[in-house]
Amino acid sequence: MHLKIKHTTSYHYQTPASYALQQIRLRPLANKAQKILSWELSLEGAEPQVQFMDQFENHVDLILLKPDAKDVVISFEGEVETYPTSGVAGQHNEPMPLWFYKHQTALTKNEIGVSELVKDIGSTSPDNLQALHQLSALILSRVSYQTGETNTFTTAEQAIMAGKGVCQDHTHIFVSAARELGFPARYISGYLMMNERIDQEASHAWAEAYVDGLGWVGFDVSNGISPDERYVQIARGLDYRDAAPSTGVIIGAQQENLVVSIQVQQ
Repeated sequence: MHLKIKHTTSYHYQTPASYALQQIRLRPLANKAQKILSWELSLEGAEPQVQFMDQFENHVDLILLKPDAKDVVISFEGEVETYPTSGVAGQHNEPMPLWFYKHQTALTKNEIGVSELVKDIGSTSPDNLQALHQLSALILSRVSYQTGETNTFTTAEQAIMAGKGVCQDHTHIFVSAARELGFPARYISGYLMMNERIDQEASHAWAEAYVDGLGWVGFDVSNGISPDERYVQIARGLDYRDAAPSTGVIIGAQQENLVVSIQVQQ
């Protein structure tokens, strides 16, 4: 499938920042499920500094905001060819070892709610694909998809106890429980083309777990499926913080107004 994507982030400040440096993770990864045909960055009120690969092999653009800029626009646009893989992303070929993806973080820490999920799945082995599909369905049955109830600081445990959340929360719960079951698991950020519209409300998140004999396998808990040709992977990590579209430091700015526009179309 040939997908065209445009992601624009616009900032307006009543008082501009005296200093602001951002790490942007919005360049797609090249893998067996996708080929990058073109991808361009355009900036207003900011200047590119350097590009590099982080420890998860995510593409990172380091961007410096101009000191006098009240309006800043960061826009990525490009085209990606995607391929059907039944959710199988392939074998592990990164510098980061597989055992590292069994490490829990502050956002995925195993507590009572995750333990109950693991108990309900029962004993399994790292080659049991069926258990992971059961886990995905079980999470969706207990944590309904509702916007406006959680945020980027919400932990897996908090989302389980609230019984509601969005794709980010579903993903954190899945990777937490999968790790407790013995699977290496990671957080994936990216895009999902919705069939009924071009403008997307937000970027998307799903999980990958490593299954012996298959490699990394994707699970989109929120939609109850494994990723297909409508998905484009952007970044990965242990949790949202590793794959966040933007992180950085800002000094001196007042009353920030942020608008994000995302378009994905075939």
